Formats: sequence, structure tokens, C-alpha cells
Amino acid sequence: MFAATVLTLYPEMFPGPLGLSLAGRALAEGRWSLDTVQIRDFATDRHRSVDDTPAGGGAGMVMKVDVLASAVDHALAARPDCPVLAMSPRGAPLTQARVRALAAGAGVTILCGRFEGFDERIFEGRPVEPVSIGDYVLSGGEMGALVLLDACVRLLPGVMGAALSGDDESFETGLLEYPHYTRPVEWEGRTIPEVLRSGDHARIAAWRKSMAESDTRLRRPDLWERHEGARVGRPLARGDERD
Repeated sequence: MFAATVLTLYPEMFPGPLGLSLAGRALAEGRWSLDTVQIRDFATDRHRSVDDTPAGGGAGMVMKVDVLASAVDHALAARPDCPVLAMSPRGAPLTQARVRALAAGAGVTILCGRFEGFDERIFEGRPVEPVSIGDYVLSGGEMGALVLLDACVRLLPGVMGAALSGDDESFETGLLEYPHYTRPVEWEGRTIPEVLRSGDHARIAAWRKSMAESDTRLRRPDLWERHEGARVGRPLARGDERD
């Protein structure tokens, strides 16, 4: 079973949205587990301090390395087979490939920061890997932890309905997903592309592949450059594929 442990100053934020929909049903069914650890419990002074002023001066406060290390050690003792990730805008970007690897493992321990972030020595003294969910800054790591866990849980066996329901999604093949349509056939003068109503599965598959390539090239040139075969042929232009 996939076991998630979250080290946080705000354990009441969990399970939050993870207690609803697919993730919540899977949690209730025991397909994964979620434990929270209050970082403040590992503070040693009478004020239960978890932060201090930054060395060298500057604004804000920094989470103390000794408190963080004690919390991480506690989590590692309980789940030594789970990697420890720290949510940080300074970390490597989270990718679908990394999510899939995590979901295939025993679980994950997530360290959530607050204030100006972590004392850098936690990454030197403990096996903690910083991970980012995007090029922006949040109030704390809890929202990032929710995102990471949702991405993992939906890939666990039995969580999504159809076994192949995630195979064509964005990033699974290095491309954005093709556009989707459903009834009504016509809405405000806009119709579902004829090819999707043709019943010709080969044509539909070709259209979807073409659209995935075209949309990726236009909307995410960074992904397109990394996609193998990006320089072999040119995907059809947007106006060529709709009919």
C-alpha cells in the first residue's frame, strides 16, 4: 500500500481535498494511507520555536535545521523505504515521470516549509530532496504536498476507473493531451469535429495524435523540443485538422 507521511506545521490541512472524490474513496478503501506529523513537536525550547532569523540578515524567518532534522529522523525511522521530498521553489520541477515512479513505490514523506524556507543544511545532513510544482511561490508547502499526493494517488491500482484511462493524458507520452468533446454535437454554432463522429477508429487515432503534436508545438515549445521525433516531419497546422 502507498503510504504518505506529511511533516507540517498545519496538519489540520490534511486530508483536505484528498479526502474527497477518487483520492478520498481510495483512502477510505485502504488503497493508500496518510499520516501527518507536527513539526513543532520536535522543538526543544519552552516556546516550541521552529524558526529563527536568517544568518547574514534579511527579511523573514528560516525554519531551524535541528528541528527539521528531528522531524525527518522520526519519519525515516517509521518509513525508511519512503523517499523524503521537501516542497520548495528551489527544487527540481515535478514531472509526470517522477510521479509515476513515486506511485510505483512504497510511498513518500513530504516536508512542508513555511516562512522563508529551510535551513540549507537539512539537504546536506539528511536524505531530503527539494521538489517544486511550478515557478511561483506559495505561503507554504502544504498546497504543493496536496498536488503531489493527488498526482500519485490517482495512478494507484484501482483508483481510476478504466485501466487505460490515464495512458493518453498530458505528459504521459511527452505531449499535451488531445482536445476532448462530448454532447451536444452543436453548441453556440460550434460542432464536434466530424472525424470524431465518423466511427473510423484509425482516423480518430491519427487525428488525436496530430492534435496532441500540434497543441504541444504551439502551447508548450519546451515540451516539443524534448519530444523524440520532434524534427521528423511537421504536425498539421491547426486549421487543417478540424474537418
